[in-house]
Formats: sequence, structure tokens, C-alpha cells
Amino acid sequence: MQHFLELFAQYAPLFVEASWVTLRLTAAALVLAMVGGAVVAAMAMSRLRPLRWLATAYIGLVRGTPLITQIFIIYFGLVAIVTLSAFWAGALALAFHNSAYIAEIFRSGFQAVPKGLTEASRSLGMSRTKTLKRVQAPLALRTTLPVLGNQYIIAVKDSSLVSFIGMTELFQTSRNMAASTYEPLTAYIVVAIYYLVIVLALTALVSWLEHRLSAHRRPAAA
Repeated sequence: MQHFLELFAQYAPLFVEASWVTLRLTAAALVLAMVGGAVVAAMAMSRLRPLRWLATAYIGLVRGTPLITQIFIIYFGLVAIVTLSAFWAGALALAFHNSAYIAEIFRSGFQAVPKGLTEASRSLGMSRTKTLKRVQAPLALRTTLPVLGNQYIIAVKDSSLVSFIGMTELFQTSRNMAASTYEPLTAYIVVAIYYLVIVLALTALVSWLEHRLSAHRRPAAA
């Protein structure tokens, strides 16, 4: 146990730096994925059949192929055309992958909003844009937040796969530690602890946001 703690402390600076890289990578990917997911969700709910077909094909393609394959195709494919760092190649691959799942989350959230509320808003003279902004989007967000939070957590763990294109994030740091110390089990236990801390922090953040969004629903104290 003492030896494990010594190694943990010795490699802590490297793992803390790698944790920051992992968080930046995941954040960049999720921002892009949210934008892409919103576009795909809008296409999936469009009245135009070709747009719905494209959205269905996109989601099916992402779900039907492994993430590691998508990372390799995007990295080696784009590098042949433009100069792209491993960070942005990994971020784009993660965004491509997560946008399909986020699109389905958005679509289910908007479809869960009662049509009567939308119709009532329109009958009161609200435009489609105002109805979307003030009625549909807030209600859809409250419905989808737990699922979105779960998808964010999955994205953090999936980011470990970008180590295979040379990105020095958490998992690659553990591989480097294993190669240096010849103690792979110790290295992978250490990285598991860091991932666990990040996931628990994200879970707590999502729970706090859920609590804030649902606060108005609780009856005021007498």
C-alpha cells in the first residue's frame, strides 16, 4: 500500500495535467456535439422527408460503427487533407460520435412537450421562435437533462480512446506510467481513480442543475 501511495504521489502532477487535457478535450467535443446534435434533431423532426432520411442515416451510421474506427477514419482522413492536431482530431471524432446520441435525446425531449402547450402559446400570439425559446426549449431541457448528463459522462470515459492517435490524456499517461514502472496494474488503478473523481464531480453537477431547474415545482413552505 505504501508503495502504491508513493507512486500515486510521484505521478500526481502528470495525471493532474492529463486530467485538464481530458476535460478540455471533452468540453470542446461536447460543444461541437451539442450544435451538431441540435441540427440533426431539427432535421429528424423536419416536415421534409429527405432531411428526415439524412438524419436517420447519420444516426444509424454513428451507432453502427465503433468509436475507435470513427476516430481513426477522421484522424487519418483529415490529416491527409489538412494539418490537424491530435487534440482537434479527437475532439471532432468525439463530437461526430456524440452528436448522433444527443440528437436523439433532443428529439425525444421536444416530442415529450405536450402539444397543447405549444398550441396554447401560438394561440396567444407567440411566434414560432418565441414558443420554441420560452416554452418548448425549457421544458425539453428539464426532461433531457438527466440523459444529457449521462451522455456527458460517457463522453469523458470515451475520450480515453484518443490515446491511440497519440493524444497524451489520462489513459495515455497511465500507459506511460505502466511502461516506466513495469507495474501496469498499479498504473491502471491510478487512472481509474482519476476517472472516478471526474465522473463523481460531473454527476454531482448534473444533480445540482436538476435540483435548480425543478426548484420552482416544489410548493412554497407554509
